[in-house]
Formats: sequence, C-alpha cells, structure tokens
Amino acid sequence: MKSYKIDNQGYYGEFGGAYVPEILYATVENLRTSYEAIIESAEFKKEFHALLRDYAGRPSPLYYASRMSERYGCRLYLKREDLNHTGAHKINNAIGQILLARKMGKRRIIAETGAGQHGVATATVCALMNMPCRIYMGATDVQRQHVNVERMKMLGAEVFPVESGNKTLKDATNEAIRDWCCHPSDTFYIIGSTVGPHPYPDLVARLQSVISEEIKWQLAEKEGRDYPDYLMACVGGGSNAAGTIFHYIDDERVKIVLGEAGGKGIDSNLTAATIKCGSLGILHGSRTLVMQDEDGQIIEPYSISAGLDYPGIGPMHANLARQHRATVMAVNDDEALRAAYELTRLEGIIPALESAHALGMLPRMKFSPDDVVVLTVSGRGDKDLDTYLAHANDFNEKQ
Repeated sequence: MKSYKIDNQGYYGEFGGAYVPEILYATVENLRTSYEAIIESAEFKKEFHALLRDYAGRPSPLYYASRMSERYGCRLYLKREDLNHTGAHKINNAIGQILLARKMGKRRIIAETGAGQHGVATATVCALMNMPCRIYMGATDVQRQHVNVERMKMLGAEVFPVESGNKTLKDATNEAIRDWCCHPSDTFYIIGSTVGPHPYPDLVARLQSVISEEIKWQLAEKEGRDYPDYLMACVGGGSNAAGTIFHYIDDERVKIVLGEAGGKGIDSNLTAATIKCGSLGILHGSRTLVMQDEDGQIIEPYSISAGLDYPGIGPMHANLARQHRATVMAVNDDEALRAAYELTRLEGIIPALESAHALGMLPRMKFSPDDVVVLTVSGRGDKDLDTYLAHANDFNEKQ
C-alpha cells in the first residue's frame, strides 16, 4: 500500500529534509536523534497526556453541527480545538515541545508567531515550567493581534516586534532562526507548525496527532465507525491539518480537503496560496513549495488571516497535494469572512479567521446526505474581533 508518511531520511516524497546553517547542524542533529525515543517513552506520554487532560482541557469535543449539516447536505462534525486552553490547537504542540526541551536540558525558549496563538501557547507553557522565553512576531502582526501580544506579556514572555520584510510570520521566523544561531547550546526553538528542518515537521505532526486520535474514538461513539468520509482543515504551515489527518493519512477511504489563504485572489499578487502559486524551493530549513520569483526571491504573501500569511507550506502537505492525496482550495478573504459569520449565526461559534478558511470551502463541496464530514475549528475568534467588526456591515443581513 502506498504511504504518505515521512521516510527515514526526513522526507515526504520530494519534500522535507534539513537545510540548516553549519552552526545549527549539531543542535538539529541532536534533536533528530533524540526526539522519537523521548516522545514515545512511557514517562513522556504519561506527563504529556496528563497535561493535555488536566491543563489544556482535552479531549476537545466533536460537535454535530445540525444547522450547518442541514445547509450543506451532510453530517457535519466540528472538531472543537477552539475550546482548548489558550483558544487553539497550538497548546498541544507547545506542551509537548517544552517537555522535550526540558528533557534535553535546554534552559531558554524561543518561538515565532503570526496570529499570536502559538506565541500565547508558548508563553503559557513557559510560565508553567518557569522557563524564560522570547517570542518573535512581525510588527504588522503585533498591531493586528494586539490582544494576543498583551496576553504573551502578561504571561511573562518577551515579545520582539520584527521590522524587516513585510513584518509578518516569515520575517518573525527569520529572526527566530538568527537568535537560534547565536544561542544553539542552551536554547530550544519551539516551532509552531509543521515547517522547518527535519525533525520539526514530523515532531509537530506527532504532537498534534492527538486530534485525529480523538476523532477516531469520538466518531466510533457517534457514528458507529471510526473514520469519516471527509476531513477538512485550514492550512498555512499546516499543524492543525497535520493533526487532523495524521491517523488517516494512508486511509484512502477518507478524502482530505485543505483550505489555504487565497487573499484577494490567486491572480491578484495579494495571496498566500502557496500550494496553488508556489514552486519547489528551500524555506526555513526544508525543501517545499515556496512563493518565489524566477530568481528564487520570496514573494511577500498576503492574507487577512495573520496565521496563514506565510510564503511556504509544510512538506507533508506539499506532498499530499503533489500526490493528489489531498484536494486543496484557495479560499479568499471575503469567502472566509462570510463563512465566519455563517458559523456564528447558525451555530453560535465564532471561529478564528484561520479556521474560517476551512469553513469557506463548504459552499464548493458536493456532499451526499450520508457523508460524514469532520472539519477542524482550529481556534476561536476572540483575537480577530477587530477584523470582524471592521467588516460587520457587509454581513448584517441574516445568513
């Protein structure tokens, strides 16, 4: 049977690998040779799952959305990652990585963040574990996600606004890597998504796989079978999507549908639709699809969603798209906004703008009434209220 999982060289098909500066080679290699044994150990699993249960609040509910199901002609379940502590799926990965960092003897934490949810999750676990941390965040994102910035500061993190480039997630990641190069021995870089050099894409996917692990038994309880017909998620770097599909990636009965950020449209030059518009390149330590010009220079991405505003994609998702295992749609800003208001009015759930890009695919789908669909609501919309309010007049009519 064909497998879409990572191989023993750290690649998903032609995508992945570890392309790092020489100064980081030993650090990344140490992580590569250590992570699997640590996270698969009984001691780690006991501590990790205890914190997921008692601190993060897992399992997250699998909610049958009856009014949305009626509208789209299927049996639609929402995996409610928005109900986790800190408001998104990011806490799953942050808990796992800080436990790993502590077991590897690291004393300082750095991270990058776009929408701020990974930054908040990292600051939260650093407060919990009494470890200092610095969060790199593009200056543009600092402004549009100011509530999350204040949450990080309240938790004791140092937030470093990045003024280079277009001052968003790519630039925050660049600065985090520079910091890591200067402090390789004592610093652990908690990467927030399935990007970066191997083993990070696999490490993050494994830590987020608690999502699909829960979907299996929750569906068995609700539907009498442990797999859906469709799995749907938004994808930027790809961590919530990786967690959603992890236990189903080789199960061809399950169709995978991913929504990336179309911005103002894939032909507008204001987009973050990397799978639709990208080409093979190296970005932040891995070979993947990258938004770049003919000279290999990064084309600045754009999305109304800070968490999807990234010019690359996790190598797992690049391979799934290339192999036609996943269907990928570019969901534009206006489609995401409309979808967010629809979910809010029909089900009383305000989603993050990132999650709204998954919801924005629903009008394009053709389901049968018996189709079981699981869509991951990766985060809650508190952080995006300013953006929603700015567009409220467009959606005042009843959905």
